[in-house]
Amino acid sequence: MDIPVEPIVFGVQLNIHLLFEYLAFFVGFRYYIYLRKRSNNTISSTNRLSIIIGAVFGAFLGSRVFGYLEHPIAISNLTEVLQLLNSKTIMGGLFGGLLGVEVSKKIIGEQRSSGDLFVYPLLLAILIGRIGCFLNGINEFTYGVETDFFLGMDLGDGIHRHPLSVYEIFFLIALWIFLRYKETQFESNQGLLFRVFMIGYFSFRFLIEFLKPNEFLILGLSSIQYLCILCLLYYRKTIAILFSSTNVPQLR
Repeated sequence: MDIPVEPIVFGVQLNIHLLFEYLAFFVGFRYYIYLRKRSNNTISSTNRLSIIIGAVFGAFLGSRVFGYLEHPIAISNLTEVLQLLNSKTIMGGLFGGLLGVEVSKKIIGEQRSSGDLFVYPLLLAILIGRIGCFLNGINEFTYGVETDFFLGMDLGDGIHRHPLSVYEIFFLIALWIFLRYKETQFESNQGLLFRVFMIGYFSFRFLIEFLKPNEFLILGLSSIQYLCILCLLYYRKTIAILFSSTNVPQLR
């Protein structure tokens, strides 16, 4: 199989990454609906809708802002504005969505945690999206630096690179298995499943960024790595207790 994959259907070349992105949104949302119907979540439908709206707007803004910060340019014309709107990253989407949810909950006065139901749909959606990134090769900035490591692959430019999308796919599967294994232990603490998901994923992304050919760095770190640090600081209390307590169900 040649990468990038560029299928042609009825004479039209399809964007494989875009197809998998739409599939990720659709399947992830349907999986969320399925889990919500089977859960005993007591948040009212009205409040849940407000939370989802906050998550969507926060994710949209966060993904665009941090997508732009990966490759910042001076904006001087309409083309560059459109480029800004088209820039996006799942990391900014996750953290922006988190902030959007928290703001929405403050506005409507909702105190209960709403994140746990989103964990597995998010994992599934990111997994599907990363398959699209891998198939899109160097057309998507999810490839790694040149390497002679045995897992190195030619992603479309004739250079053996770290296939970061593949690494992430395997990590997400491992994280899913770990969270399922710990799920019963986490049940007595609402929101802990989501917090552990965020801590695990952002920690992984911080490390994997060292294998990307980032050009815009501040003190040796990329904008995504600073976002990871920001997220981990946001969850610093949970991290501290996870490393200092064996009685995880009592976490607050």
